[in-house]
Amino acid sequence: MRALCDGGIFIAVARGAIHDSVVVVGSREVEIQEMPAPLPQDLESAHQLIAALYGDRDRLRTRASVLHEQIGESSKREHVLHEQIEAERRRVEALEQQLHWLRKQVFGRRSEKGAPVEQQALPFATAAGPVEAEARDEDGGEEHCALTAVPAHTRRKRGGRTPLPADLPREIVELVPADADLCCEGCKIEKVRIGEDRTEELDYVPASMVVRVYVRPKYACRKCESGVVQAALPTRPIEKGRPGPGLLAHVITSKYSDHLPLYRLERIFPRHGIDISRKTLSEWCGAVADLLKPVATQIAADVLSSQWVQSDDTGVDVQDRTANPQIRKGHVWAYRGAEASAFYDFTWMRNSEGPLRVLAHFRGYLQADAAPAFDEAYRTLPIVEVGCWAHARRRFKEAVRTSPKEAAQVVVWIGELYGLERSAKKNTLADERRCELRQERARPILTRIHVYLKEIAITALPKSPLGDAIGYALRQWGALTRYTEHGSLEIDNNGAENALRPLCLGRKNWLNFGSEAAAHRAMVLLTLVQTCKAHQVDPFAYLRDVIDRVSTHPMSHIDELTPRRWKDLRQSRSVHAA
Repeated sequence: MRALCDGGIFIAVARGAIHDSVVVVGSREVEIQEMPAPLPQDLESAHQLIAALYGDRDRLRTRASVLHEQIGESSKREHVLHEQIEAERRRVEALEQQLHWLRKQVFGRRSEKGAPVEQQALPFATAAGPVEAEARDEDGGEEHCALTAVPAHTRRKRGGRTPLPADLPREIVELVPADADLCCEGCKIEKVRIGEDRTEELDYVPASMVVRVYVRPKYACRKCESGVVQAALPTRPIEKGRPGPGLLAHVITSKYSDHLPLYRLERIFPRHGIDISRKTLSEWCGAVADLLKPVATQIAADVLSSQWVQSDDTGVDVQDRTANPQIRKGHVWAYRGAEASAFYDFTWMRNSEGPLRVLAHFRGYLQADAAPAFDEAYRTLPIVEVGCWAHARRRFKEAVRTSPKEAAQVVVWIGELYGLERSAKKNTLADERRCELRQERARPILTRIHVYLKEIAITALPKSPLGDAIGYALRQWGALTRYTEHGSLEIDNNGAENALRPLCLGRKNWLNFGSEAAAHRAMVLLTLVQTCKAHQVDPFAYLRDVIDRVSTHPMSHIDELTPRRWKDLRQSRSVHAA
């Protein structure tokens, strides 16, 4: 027997005849089931068969390589399809989140109080507030518990009707029985008065227009021509204008406090028997803004002299007849100080130009959201950044729907921080005591939140609602924890947001400002009206008095006309008069 070996293929040939046909691969023998031609009977035929087998092998290898390439391309296509599917899944999640947010904005609850969804996602004991339990474990006393456990809503005690204000004018209507009933039927003696019952009824007397006529008699000497004597007119708010301080105060209060656009006032005044055009009303508002601008400037100076300032902005439409389209988007910035006073500024762009100009001479803490417009002020000015936990909590609340367990846990811990702030406010703690409370009780909670955020950030998708909330909190962590360094700082920026709410409500009614100059004048009037509200001052009474006195008031004492000082001076006069 002879064996032919070539390339690992063995074919046994015995004297020109093949007794067995096998293919040996390594140590395995695979029987050839099908041959491409009849078995060869000599050595030359066997060589031809081997050549044919080699050709088949090369073709199979070529085919295999082609299949391997196709498999590789299929794997690449599969990987691309998986990435596309994942991208579409994330896009669907983002759109669902946007849809959920829009549905909530239109139909849902806008208030951020309470956490019903978060409490469903967490154990009841955790959601109930572990701050109170920790307080009892540490001290075991009721005094410390009172500093940490404050319910969000307290039940109002029902004590009957609220008595009507004593300072309201009262019209006495005495109802006397008929003369026949005043005589006793038995003894025919006149009945005497033994007492009375009083029943109060609240009624409304519509406002009315009053025409004030200044009569200035002229006096002259009959014997000589020494000239005519006549009293001078009192100082008027608008030179040669007809409106008095009361009417001007009513117009400004109606628009910037009650959010009535001027066209509605134009329709209301005919009910009082007077027609005043919208253009005239607008000119009056502009004249009062120019008149009271020094007072608004003093309010801004008082705000910027405080230890900390809160700031936020919102968009507003402004007419610009030089542009196309004629309605442009502007921005109103609110700056609120530690004494609750606030002033407003207008800019066309939402960039760092406005904050840099306003805060150029401010030294202290600036609390705002993470808007890029404030980054330049933090970088170039001696200002310390303070973050806003309301903005951070809002993002985690929006992430509860897609990541209920992780986001809800963070929301509950943030709620514990707010519980400490409510308890400090309820107990009217001083700044030093509040700072100590934050260091002792808020710092451990903040550390717990920080560690937890780093843990879940590994698995959270960066563009998911949870990833966005985590990224915002971690980027702002230094600013978010800075409120614990000083007792006078606030935990959030809600004060500035509340200062912008009247503007947001008003723009739904009057829609836009008539020009850039009108926008700047509106900032003056908003500053005065909203600062009055912050200090519980009646805007109408304040404006009526200040409009009447500002022209003759010395500029060196202009601070006496700000709402806070105006209120203090009136109260002191009342005390001295009593």
